[in-house]
Formats: sequence, C-alpha cells, structure tokens
Amino acid sequence: MTCPFTARTRLLSEPDAAVTGGPVVRTALPGGPAVWVVTEEALARRVLTDPRFAKDPALAPPEVTDLEPSVAERLSLTTADGPGHARLRRAHAPLLSARALARYAGRAHSLASALLEGLGPGEVDLTEDFTIRYPLAVVLEVVGAPPGLLDDAVAACRAMWSPDPAVAGAAFGRLQAIGTAAVTDGTGDGVAAGLRTALPDLTDAQVGYLVFGLVFAGQLTTDAALGYVVAHALDSGLAGRTAEELDALVAEVLRVHPPAPFSLWRFARTAVDLAGEGLPAGAPVLVDIRGIDAAPVVGHPLTFGHGPHFCAGAHLARLELRAVLEVLRDRFPDARPAGPVTGLVEVHPGGPVGARLAALPVRLHPAR
Repeated sequence: MTCPFTARTRLLSEPDAAVTGGPVVRTALPGGPAVWVVTEEALARRVLTDPRFAKDPALAPPEVTDLEPSVAERLSLTTADGPGHARLRRAHAPLLSARALARYAGRAHSLASALLEGLGPGEVDLTEDFTIRYPLAVVLEVVGAPPGLLDDAVAACRAMWSPDPAVAGAAFGRLQAIGTAAVTDGTGDGVAAGLRTALPDLTDAQVGYLVFGLVFAGQLTTDAALGYVVAHALDSGLAGRTAEELDALVAEVLRVHPPAPFSLWRFARTAVDLAGEGLPAGAPVLVDIRGIDAAPVVGHPLTFGHGPHFCAGAHLARLELRAVLEVLRDRFPDARPAGPVTGLVEVHPGGPVGARLAALPVRLHPAR
C-alpha cells in the first residue's frame, strides 16, 4: 500500500493508503522526518486533550518544515495553547456560533446561486472556479473584509500552490494583508470587528493574522469538502430532502472524506510513553482522523477535531455546504454528475494535508 504521506492520485473506486500497525504508528514524512500517528479513537481523544502535546511549532524538530510561525512570532488560534489559547477561543466563539452565523445563511444562498447560475447551463467543472470562489466569497463577508477583494483573494489562493516558493510566499502575504484590511478598513460588522473589540491589547496586524487564519483555513477545507459533498449529493439525489437530511448527508460525506485527514500538528513537550511507544521530546504527533472515522464503530466523528482545538469554523463550514445543496435542490433540480462518481479522480499533494477532486464535471440545468 502507498504511504499516506506521498503525493498520489487515485480513482474514488480504488482503495487509498492507510496507516496500519497499532494504536500508535511510527512512520515518516517524505524526506525522512519521523512522525507518530495515533490510529485508535479513545487514544486520539486523549491526545487531543492532553497538555503534554502542544501546538506551538517552536517545539518542532528542525526537520519538520512548512509549519506556521511559532506563537512568539505570530499569535494564532491554531498554534497557541493553555490560557493564551483559551482567551482566543473566548473571543472567537460568540462570533462563530451557529446563532451568530445564522444571519449569513441567506447571503450564502445568494452567493451560491449567483455563482452557479453564472456558469451557464450544460456541463461545467465546479472545481475550476466555483469551489475556490464560493467559500472565499462567504468568509470574506463573514469577517467583514472591504468590498472588492474577492478576485484578489481567489488569485492568492491559486498562487499558494505554486512550486515557486517566492510566488507562494507572496500569495500568503497577500492573504494576510486582506486579513489586516478587514480589521483596519472593513465593514465594521463582522468577525474582524468583533475580534478587534474583544482583544484590545493586540495590534491591528495581530488581529489581522487571526482573521487571515479564518480566511485561509475556511477556504482550504471548504474548497476540498465541496467537491465530495456535491458529487455524492447529486449522485444520490436531492429532491425532497429536508434541511436535517442535508445536514446528515454533509456529515456522512465529511466522515468518509474529511478535508483534513489528519489533525494539525502536535509536539510532545517532554519524552512521553504513548500506548507503549516511547516518544522523545519534540516528537511530531498526528491523529489519523480519516482512518478512525472509517472504523465500523466510532463515537462522534473527528471531522472537525476534538477538545480545546475543535475547529472554530465548523458551524460556518456546515452552513456553507448546506446552502449549496439547498440551492442545487431548489434551483437546479435536474443537476447530475457528468459521469460515475466512482470515476472521479482524487489528488493528494503529499504530506499530511488533505486531498481534493481533480475535477467535478456536472451538468447544470436551472429550473424554469
């Protein structure tokens, strides 16, 4: 079986690489860095709540690269721990709750409808632009970014995957600038303004980096999730499905195809014994979310994580995905995949990041 961390493609009908060998498996990333992968549910939930495993990249061994800056360099919701992280969560939670986000549901519907209708009837590839543009359009409104930045954000998200480090670095810089602009020049009625008020001791640039994190993570994961959710939803049919049934469909597809198949990095603060495996200080640890959720019996899926670092944008992701399905159900009742879903190609870029569909050809036929 192919290593789950190598770049690869596969048909959805083909089995994918898996991590096997026990509740904690020592393996390696491409290039050699050792990594310990937790594959058992109860142990995973313990690790995700255990303060001995920290998020701060400052603890990472030097051979683990492509990490966020350390907390000392850039305060971030995804890398802070302990009281500092708890404070950031308290600032984010009321702004990203299901109740707070409910006011954006209608706007998400309008954006999805306009973008899909703009593709025209006939066969279109939704991954060419829609799955990139739609989540960015929604999240920029939610954070309260200044109008007119969507095309720039789309271009930056495309450029982030450039093999040229200078191009990719500039793209990240532009997205960070958009985050700061939401704080300094935004609408004043969104998450950026709320964070600015809740965290008065931080600079505009620091709050802007928190907003950048929401924009970047919100686009990256929802872009990938949209392909799988729409493909399976259209294949099984949407006619007559209630909101609750659509939510259940979204949850099931994300269980099988989580946009983040592994947890974000954690690092052992000190030497740790984990299920009989001796981990040195600084050991990089990942939780195999996809493998655990695929087990025949599993508790609440780990799609959005568990514990203090449960995904802050989970409610927004669910809102966006359900809105697209409702628009397809109501405005495009005859929409169908252009071919068998099992024939779709999944692309893994390598490393612990998620896969996405290489293309999603769909036949759109708006209701008359």
